[in-house]
Amino acid sequence: MHQYKGRMILHTGSMFSGKTSSLEKDLKRFSIANYKTVAFKPRIDKRYSREEIVTHDKISFKAIEVESVEEILDFVEKNSPEVIGIDEVQFLKDEPALVLEDLEKILEMGITIVMAGLDMDYMAEPFEIVKEIMPKVDYLNKHHAVCKRCGTDAWVSHRKIKSDKRVELGAVEEYEPLCRSCYRVARAEDKLKENQENFL
Repeated sequence: MHQYKGRMILHTGSMFSGKTSSLEKDLKRFSIANYKTVAFKPRIDKRYSREEIVTHDKISFKAIEVESVEEILDFVEKNSPEVIGIDEVQFLKDEPALVLEDLEKILEMGITIVMAGLDMDYMAEPFEIVKEIMPKVDYLNKHHAVCKRCGTDAWVSHRKIKSDKRVELGAVEEYEPLCRSCYRVARAEDKLKENQENFL
């Protein structure tokens, strides 16, 4: 495990693709190897628990709520962990440049960073933080869920509920993973439904 010292690992992809499960497995592996590990989650994510990260298949592990990478950096400087995990990294509030700056400071301490985050929003637009992090990581893992309509590899998370907010927390009731082709069909259906509602 020593080869990962001071390295950055990112698990990304659509919802339901196993990003957080992979984060949990990585942290558990480091923990078994007797590395001092700690996990963080954005304070905005209150879907399951405030003190735990919970995967969609209900695996949970302890986590510290934070608003920004600056809080993570402060914790690291005071507590000296060897490996940190950050879930839903796209929800951190800092500007991408500041996120990268603080992550680099953590790496310079020889600390391993494992992250999980969505690469795109429901409109298939990249999350800025993840887009900027991706070329900077040492290990990039692109995960795929199963398309709910055709069973191929999913590409994006389609929002099933009506909302114009970019960040709308949810799970299977609110989102479905779709491949590129099925997503185009779903978006066309959404627009047709919206036009019909406006007409009525």
